[in-house]
Amino acid sequence: MEARVPSQWLFPSSLEEAEHVQRQLAERLILKDDFIFSSFIGGMDVSNNLYDPHSMVYASAVVLNKQHMQLEEEAAIAQFQPFPYIPGFLGFREAPALVEAFKKLSRRPEVILVDGHGISHPRRLGIASHIGVLLDIPTIGVAKSILIGHHPAEPLGNAKGDFTPLLWKGKQIGICLRTKKNCNPLIISIGHRISLESAIRIVLNCINRYRLPEPIRHAHLAANRCRKKI
Repeated sequence: MEARVPSQWLFPSSLEEAEHVQRQLAERLILKDDFIFSSFIGGMDVSNNLYDPHSMVYASAVVLNKQHMQLEEEAAIAQFQPFPYIPGFLGFREAPALVEAFKKLSRRPEVILVDGHGISHPRRLGIASHIGVLLDIPTIGVAKSILIGHHPAEPLGNAKGDFTPLLWKGKQIGICLRTKKNCNPLIISIGHRISLESAIRIVLNCINRYRLPEPIRHAHLAANRCRKKI
């Protein structure tokens, strides 16, 4: 699948340039619904060994049928990535391989759930937002832990669908969402070209028996298979 991405958006020459690119791309974000969702939903994830001396990244992109959450297609790639593992800049370590995995798909999903943060990021450009702008596709950030911000003091309900706002500097940047009873919540944030309300609805519609939404779960499995195979 075609995806033309300027080189500097993927391979900055320094941490200073990486920060500049993040702020530049964040200005392109669309934080409202700008899509038609009818048939296919995507998932993306990355697997790696944190202290791998070879600096390999194993990235996957999957496509599921929206109605039945059945896996239609998957692609995975192993790629050397010299950009260091630095919190807040993981997009430059993960995005190049994710873009290459996306190119291997024959179907273009209408929305992609990305394992990681969207605008719940110090410069409003977590990996989900990064991918959204790079590919000009609606994305949702689905993270397992908080990167920045806090939620109000009142406890989060224990039922599926209960959530509490995630706040940072007086603004809401996402939510903590309970996707399964008695399980830790997920951090849901806008990636690109979608509203938070639609992001919540889509994530909950993708939950079956597991805590993770099906597109993320299948992407996680595909990335791990790629890593173990290599």
